[in-house]
Amino acid sequence: MPSVHPAEVASPPSHCHVGGRNMRLTRRFNRALGAVAAVGLAGVGLTAVPAEAEPVPIDILATNDFHGRISADGQSAGAAVLAGAVDQLRAENPNTVFAAAGDLIGASTFTSFIQQDNPTIDALNAAGLQVSAVGNHEFDQGYCDLIDRVIPRATWEYIGANVAVLPGADTGCDTDTEIAPTWTETFGDVEVGFVGAVTEHLPELVTPSGIAALEVGDIVAATNESAAALKADGADIVVLLVHEGAPTTAFEDAVDPGNDFGEIVNGVSADVDAIVSGHTHLAYNHSVEVPEWVAEDRDVTTRPVVSAGQYGFNLNKIRFSYDAAANGGAGAVVDVESSILPLTERDADGVWQPLYPADQAVGEIVTAAEDAAEELGAASLGTITGDLFRAAQNPTADNPTPENRGGESTLGNFVADVQLEAAQVTDPETQIAFMNPGGLRADITFGSSGEGDPDGNVTYREAAIVQPFANTLVTTTLTGDQLAQVLEEQWQPAGASRPFLKLGVSAGFTYTYDPDAAAGERITTMELDGAPIDPAGQYRVVVNSFLASGGDNFATLAEGADSTDTGQVDLQAMVNYLADNSPASPDLGQRAVGVNWVSDPDAVYAPGDEIAVDLSSLLFSHGEPADATATVTLGDTEVGKVDIDPAIVDTTDEVGRAQVRVTVPEATMPDTTAAEETALVIELPETGTTVALPVTVDFGDDPGTDDGSENGDENGAENGDENGADDGTDDGADESGDENGSDDGADENGADDGTEDGDELPDTGSSGVLWWVIGGVAVLVIGGALFAVSRRKGSTGGGDQAV
Repeated sequence: MPSVHPAEVASPPSHCHVGGRNMRLTRRFNRALGAVAAVGLAGVGLTAVPAEAEPVPIDILATNDFHGRISADGQSAGAAVLAGAVDQLRAENPNTVFAAAGDLIGASTFTSFIQQDNPTIDALNAAGLQVSAVGNHEFDQGYCDLIDRVIPRATWEYIGANVAVLPGADTGCDTDTEIAPTWTETFGDVEVGFVGAVTEHLPELVTPSGIAALEVGDIVAATNESAAALKADGADIVVLLVHEGAPTTAFEDAVDPGNDFGEIVNGVSADVDAIVSGHTHLAYNHSVEVPEWVAEDRDVTTRPVVSAGQYGFNLNKIRFSYDAAANGGAGAVVDVESSILPLTERDADGVWQPLYPADQAVGEIVTAAEDAAEELGAASLGTITGDLFRAAQNPTADNPTPENRGGESTLGNFVADVQLEAAQVTDPETQIAFMNPGGLRADITFGSSGEGDPDGNVTYREAAIVQPFANTLVTTTLTGDQLAQVLEEQWQPAGASRPFLKLGVSAGFTYTYDPDAAAGERITTMELDGAPIDPAGQYRVVVNSFLASGGDNFATLAEGADSTDTGQVDLQAMVNYLADNSPASPDLGQRAVGVNWVSDPDAVYAPGDEIAVDLSSLLFSHGEPADATATVTLGDTEVGKVDIDPAIVDTTDEVGRAQVRVTVPEATMPDTTAAEETALVIELPETGTTVALPVTVDFGDDPGTDDGSENGDENGAENGDENGADDGTDDGADESGDENGSDDGADENGADDGTEDGDELPDTGSSGVLWWVIGGVAVLVIGGALFAVSRRKGSTGGGDQAV
């Protein structure tokens, strides 16, 4: 989710700006001016008239995206202080509704997560929450968990007008209750109605199989229909609780019809008096003009559009003044004002302090939950030798390392390794694992978290916070073409919540991509354990159940053959892995690299020519060890060093960019005059990432008297020296001594390490790097893993190219 911009102070009088943010109070002229005029006229001897009844003040207190933050933690006030604030404000005005815009549970802290979020439900019950929209995280465990467990335990009403069971669908749930679209509360003669709605992106944000019986409809259409029904049934005020939010805190973005939220703000009808939103975790307080209200010359012509941010940092407060005598006796809202109320503030020492007293009953619920979680979470699972981080974006004022789901990460790759090993227990043929970045909710850090937790120790609590969704692991079979399509689907479709989602991949599977290529042509090579992926071949893959159902728009993963749920929960897989593999270490090498040719990759280069190629995704982004430069060799000759740009490019995997520009020297391959295929090798010694690009170099005229065969065999192609050394190249022609009459670079057992008669492997000028050319793909060894890079830009198939 986007970075958070909470309000630091309560919103000031109308149309003021707070801390550079566009936080506007919706406060309109009311009938007070008329009351003042009446008093003045009474003073000049006019006949007194009976005083009109005072408008009724009705307050809406709202939270959103609480995510089980029941314990006080820094700016997060905790459930007890949140409840205490509601207690105090409700005591000031009994005409108060405590409402929410969804995501109260799910993606929770360990204290709540480890107990199925029951402590959060119990705490909000005790806090007097009355109504909430359903958020996407309410569906994390599936619709049946929400209907059968969560809703019966909650004393508040969950509402969602745009989500319903498909006609005739069998939900498989124990109860046939459905989510209500609306809810109402009455204060005297004033009825307040609420419409709920959840983001239209719900199907891509949760495991699709968990909501297979549901249809998610258009928010605007569902809201307008429900609001009209409420008004027809006598509601005087209608509030939309919607789990969708503005992309930034700027007013202009909130009302931009080109984004999901702006479409809602502009599209909901004049029946809706306020919009309480969430999902994007941003705090804002806007006042948006409603053209119909202006045309009708209402006392109030603008609508509050608000969000409280996240994690119990703030409360939204909206006060409606409703006058039953207004509008010719039909009644109307004659004034509305809104504000953001922080629940904590920093003291002189910079420590966050509560601004409201804690509710005792809620505090007792939280304490009991913390005690239970402490015991459950303290168990040590194993150890690590270094931090396992998610990818990071550029720092903001509120977060030095905001999460970037578009970047390769040590944690994402590590979890893929964990899940591959787990899957191989029940399905030994499993070869590749993919991990979605949104399933990783925290980092695993090396440093101690306090007494009893030494450096490198990983507790059950730490592991559980990383993967709180309890997904199971599913194996499926994909073709090579489907693997390429899965990787293409990292580039998300138009309208998705993020433009790019970088999958973690297991060790042994590597690929290259062209970031500038057209959709469908970005993946340029793939290989598994050194062998190019066969487009028609079949590969056994493991993913979590969220991805297996096509979550995050990875539709191809739902199309695999022979899909089997292993029954293993992702968290338990981590528990088992650390028990068997401690200490575990982060892999600092990249498993995907961007390659964009500037010069012609198919050219035959001569001494003095420039070879030019741009590389990206050479580094991680969260402060991991990184190389400042890379060494470039061509054949046996070091031809230079290139700088690596470590700047982060938000939402992408392009951190670590290098412009490789080298001139072909006179002597790259000794004793060679004919055109030869060699490797341009770019090596990062600190991280171990090495990339080899096959290029062809012509060192002069071929005298034509010797084609490199042994013993004068005109069909030979071994390029051996007089000592029998072999550089690993072969044109597949007949070779003396080959019992089959031909040689394709393999020995009689089908494998050739590029050596003959015990001689050393060919030297590429980079220690520990071995490369061959296989079908036009350069393959190299990096610490036991193979990495291949295509010589052809943008190719995705064909006889000489894997993908």
